Amino acid sequence: MTTENATLSFRDKARIFVERKAVTNTILGVIIFNAITLGMTTSPTIMAEMGGFLNTVDKVVLTIFVAELLLKFYAYGWAFFKNAWNIFDLLVVSIGLLPDKGGLSALRGLRVIRALRLLSVVPQMRTVVQALLDALPGMGAVIIMLSIVYYVFAVMATLMYGPLFDEWFGTLGRSMYSLFQIMTLESWSMGIVRPVMVEFPKAWVFFVPFIIITAFSVLNLFIGLLVNTMQSAVEDESEAEFEKLRDLVRSENEEVGGLVREMHSEIKSLRAEIAEIKGKTG
Repeated sequence: MTTENATLSFRDKARIFVERKAVTNTILGVIIFNAITLGMTTSPTIMAEMGGFLNTVDKVVLTIFVAELLLKFYAYGWAFFKNAWNIFDLLVVSIGLLPDKGGLSALRGLRVIRALRLLSVVPQMRTVVQALLDALPGMGAVIIMLSIVYYVFAVMATLMYGPLFDEWFGTLGRSMYSLFQIMTLESWSMGIVRPVMVEFPKAWVFFVPFIIITAFSVLNLFIGLLVNTMQSAVEDESEAEFEKLRDLVRSENEEVGGLVREMHSEIKSLRAEIAEIKGKTG
């Protein structure tokens, strides 16, 4: 054991342990394994043969996750809650601790949420999630604009087509749902628009502009915002790595410069000693 390791506290050792790549990869493997076993529990045949084993595996996995969080909390202290991903892991694991007996048996389905811990373990996924969060302010403006378009077209559809097509446009809520189906281009022509055009031949003048505005224009704004945000996130990450590299080079240059200055000082001392010796012998 080195002197440096001997001076570390138990909390420091715990922090070093939980930050090891081997530990992180182990937790990643447990998450993937747990996701697979949770999927297996949806099969009645598998549950009939291996139900008890799978339930035991689920409890063991949950114990591992709880132990990991407790170790992290001990290692980081209250700083544990300063990391949003730690809070995310805590919430996901806490859901698995909810009782699933009696009237709460439906909560068993929430156990699969533990697979979402992949988002916090894999750095690339954390980058994607962070990019989505960064895009939310811009997406909010797009959502507001899309909501206004929906509302205007829904009111118009209810007034124009509601009396004859009550199932699709009888109320404002039904109109908005039907327009959402049209926007997704799911059976919009044969399912809704063409039957309406039987009674209103010019109805295409209403529906085609709606599709162009929503499906082909507004929704593409979401894609544009996400692409720009992802690009900015990648650039920021690259800049951060470059800054670390530059700081490392700067520190190494300073260290080398210090060694060079020390060597110069030693050489001057040696020269002075040699000159002194020559003076005495001369």
